[in-house]
Amino acid sequence: MLIVTLSVLALLALTTLLHYEVLSRVDRLLPRLVIPHRTQLLVVMFAVLLAHALEILLYGVTLYGLQWLHLGSLTAAGLPHLVNSLYFSAETFTSLGFGDLVPVGPLRLLAGTEALNGLVLIGWSASYTYLAMERFWNEIRLPVDASDR
Repeated sequence: MLIVTLSVLALLALTTLLHYEVLSRVDRLLPRLVIPHRTQLLVVMFAVLLAHALEILLYGVTLYGLQWLHLGSLTAAGLPHLVNSLYFSAETFTSLGFGDLVPVGPLRLLAGTEALNGLVLIGWSASYTYLAMERFWNEIRLPVDASDR
C-alpha cells in the first residue's frame, strides 16, 4: 500500500506541474504568434488536449506497472495489459467510468485520486480556455450590425 500511496502523491505532483507548465508556456507563446485569434484559440485547445493526454498516459503507465508488482488488478482484464490500463485511466480521469474494468486492491486508491485530479485539471483547462477566449474577443470587437439592435 505504501508504494501505491507514494505513486499517487508523485502523480498528483507530476500532473499538476505538467498542467501548469503547458498552460504557462501557451500563455507566453500566444502573444508572439502572428496568426489570427481564432487560430490562437485552436492552439490553446490542442495544447490543453495534449496536456490531458500526457496526464492520462502517466496514470495509465503507473497503473500498468503497479499491476505487474501485484499491487492490485483490473477485473475482467486478465493479465496486466497497457491498453487496458490506458483505457481505464482515460475513463477514470474524465470521470466517465463505464465500469467494465474495476480496480481491485490498493489500486482503488489510485483510481479515486485520478478521478479527483482529472476533475480539477479539466476544470482548470476550462477556466483557462474561457479566459483566453475572453481576451481574444476583447482584443477584436467586431462592429455591431444595425439589424442586431
